[in-house]
Amino acid sequence: MKLLRFTILSVAALFATSCQSNTKKSSTAENSNPALETTSKKEKLSPQDLSKYETAYFASGCFWCVEAIFESVKGVKESISGYSGGKEDNPTYEMIGYGKTTHAEAVEIYYDPEVISFTALVQVFFGSHDPTTLNRQGPDKGTQYRSIAFYKNEEEKKIIEAYIQALKDQDVYDGAPITTEVKEFEKFWIAEDYHQDYERNNPNNSYIRNVSIPRLNRFKQNFKAFLKEDAH
Repeated sequence: MKLLRFTILSVAALFATSCQSNTKKSSTAENSNPALETTSKKEKLSPQDLSKYETAYFASGCFWCVEAIFESVKGVKESISGYSGGKEDNPTYEMIGYGKTTHAEAVEIYYDPEVISFTALVQVFFGSHDPTTLNRQGPDKGTQYRSIAFYKNEEEKKIIEAYIQALKDQDVYDGAPITTEVKEFEKFWIAEDYHQDYERNNPNNSYIRNVSIPRLNRFKQNFKAFLKEDAH
């Protein structure tokens, strides 16, 4: 059966603020609605705990969205927002926003390969964004939002390339070219603290309400078999 292609964000979302427009923590007023506040606390794993797991790296638009999507996936122990794919050292959110680096907003994923495979993570990656929109996801435009599937070894590279070829063979995107970069992983720079778990911690932020949550919900609707029990 043909893999589902996610639709472009709704008209309402297109008029929402972009991921890059908010460079500080959301105001108290934005988070004052108790009806939208999250009630569960995320368990924090130590670096020692995380060292037990495999890592994978992807970029597919605003990292607030991507982090939340991967954290809903069974077998994923942690998803961290950051920057990768460029050459500059110590990139910051401000530098990224003003186009002063060649990095993309990316996520570092720690996963248990006994629960979920790298191939499945690649499927999550392609199933949760539109890889045919060059340097853009929804309302977010710029090279920092480009689609990149990183590989750490030749096996991962082959998996990514084979999956892209399968998407082309099945004409999943109706002839539209896949713009995803297949790039060897070099280094991941962790983003500023306030970006971590941004969707969970800022549920009333306008971008989160209009872009991130609808994107996450579309993924959940179409990939129920991938979800953790508490993510349904």
